[in-house]
Amino acid sequence: MKIQLSDHFTLRKLLIFTLPSIVMMIFTSIYGVVDGFFVSNYVGKAPFAAVNFIMPFLMILGAVGFMFGTGGSALISKTMGEGDHGKAQEQFSLFVYVALACGVVIAVLGILLLRPVAAALGADGELLEDCVVYGRIILLALPAYILQYEFQSFFVAAGKPQLGLAVTVIAGVTNMVLDALLVAVFPLGLAGAAAATAVSQCVGGLIPLVYFLRPNTSLLRLTGTRMDVGALLRACANGSSELMSNISTSLVSMLYNAQLMKYAGQDGVAAYGVLMYVNMIFLAAFIGYSVGTAPVISYHYGAGNHGELKSLLKKGLAVIGTCSVAMLLAAEFFARPLAMLFVGYDEALLDMTLQGFRVFAFSFLFAGIAIYGSAFFTALNNGLISALISFLRTLVFQVAAVLILPLLLGIGGIWVSIVAAECMATVVTVVFLVTQRKRYRY
Repeated sequence: MKIQLSDHFTLRKLLIFTLPSIVMMIFTSIYGVVDGFFVSNYVGKAPFAAVNFIMPFLMILGAVGFMFGTGGSALISKTMGEGDHGKAQEQFSLFVYVALACGVVIAVLGILLLRPVAAALGADGELLEDCVVYGRIILLALPAYILQYEFQSFFVAAGKPQLGLAVTVIAGVTNMVLDALLVAVFPLGLAGAAAATAVSQCVGGLIPLVYFLRPNTSLLRLTGTRMDVGALLRACANGSSELMSNISTSLVSMLYNAQLMKYAGQDGVAAYGVLMYVNMIFLAAFIGYSVGTAPVISYHYGAGNHGELKSLLKKGLAVIGTCSVAMLLAAEFFARPLAMLFVGYDEALLDMTLQGFRVFAFSFLFAGIAIYGSAFFTALNNGLISALISFLRTLVFQVAAVLILPLLLGIGGIWVSIVAAECMATVVTVVFLVTQRKRYRY
């Protein structure tokens, strides 16, 4: 079935169009989890804790890819909806070139700052050395990692979500095979796991770059461009919600790690790492659906099709609501086997992980609405509201909850705080959707 952004989208057509993005994000999360599985089971729980300890800092450095991808694709899709395809090509090329340049600069700074940052966060001794070994290898591939996440959004805007999925699968399989080879077969330990991830990120970022540099059948191609500061600022402002979401999530993860070190030591950090791996996979479905629908929303907003906007929002909320309930039930049912997969070798750590999992699972009831709402306003090119939802959800509510609730409930308060923050973010999102409906006529 050939689907174009200008089509009327039934629920079936919308699910078919967004399915590659959903699978792509889930698969990206799964192969990101593979490092944790191999490190935990073949290297040990101390290196596993190190991976989870330094990962938030690495994610912050790569977040610029989400900003250019989501903010840029919304602007490009809106421009195509207005009928100016030549301008859309120039914008696309500009965003890719600038993101690549930013990736190189950020990678160099990250390598230089990695050790002092890890030490400032509380790592020392073996934990610090493991953080440095893993982080420096990963940062070598940061420019490609930024491109990988940027192109995930641009493939959808280009009308080729299936190609985005194919690239993600190739990159994911590369990571899985290399993890098994470099960690399980050849005992290269933490460095082997990092190398596997770095190579897979290069695959995921460079294949799309080559594709868009050559003549292709998509709506977009990399060409010569000109500096358009206005377009860059609009894309950055519009994508600031996704940038803020990733940075905030990483900062909050650092805070959670600090709290868990205080209340439960390295076992607490390892348990939180397991929950975050599962969280990545489950929330990837919400993110994938939101990324997949955003160019469609932007196109019809640019074309002035308000009836289609209303239909897309209703269908989106129905899909998110159904998936939220399904995810809660799945998380509760699979809590033990998922925890066993990572920490089944340590009974005390397993028990701690399961206790957290049973409470943490209720966050899936609420997270989807806020994620979709933020992406919906990004697609409408309202970066302010989108960023505000993300800022409150991923930073303000999370920080307040994780600082206050553990004082009342101990380590249990850390797990409850995630649920409380997602619940408050849902309320805020609903308020914005209701109050802005007349402005955007959805």
